[in-house]
Amino acid sequence: MNDVKRQARRVYLVGPRASGKTTVGKALAARAGWHFEDTDATLTATAGMTVEQIVEREGWEGFRRRETEALCATLGRDGLVVATGGGMVLAEENRRMLRDGGLVAYLCGSVDLLAGRLARDPLAAQRPSLTGRPIAEEVAEVLAAREPLYRECAHVALDAGDDLRALVERLASLLEG
Repeated sequence: MNDVKRQARRVYLVGPRASGKTTVGKALAARAGWHFEDTDATLTATAGMTVEQIVEREGWEGFRRRETEALCATLGRDGLVVATGGGMVLAEENRRMLRDGGLVAYLCGSVDLLAGRLARDPLAAQRPSLTGRPIAEEVAEVLAAREPLYRECAHVALDAGDDLRALVERLASLLEG
């Protein structure tokens, strides 16, 4: 992983679905007095469709293109905490923009933690399956493929299973240098 960037003006949270990017992001933004943005929420609002509808109409390729556009829209905006979609790191262009755009924190978690959260998440039904397999198998497969990409662009890795307050304080201390 890269060294932690000093004087970050943006924080990007990367990691798999259910790692807590949105929850941690909102809490960090409130703690820092910054704005919060979720790239999935931005791209669905811009498209006027759910993720599932975008994927049905444009395929994953269309969704990934929209994801890159949502990331580009965050660049140059200071005082911003951004929760990215779990697949944001799939494109090399996105990994580069993340690395260069601010402090990147990878919220990592075990398959059991992530699958358990997804099973309890009422929004899980709105998220299209990536593999069509049972949730724990899908989480394991997707995590195995993406873990190196998350680590490649992250300046710091944090345990998604840690207490929210502890995660926010760790990130705030990195911002404060």
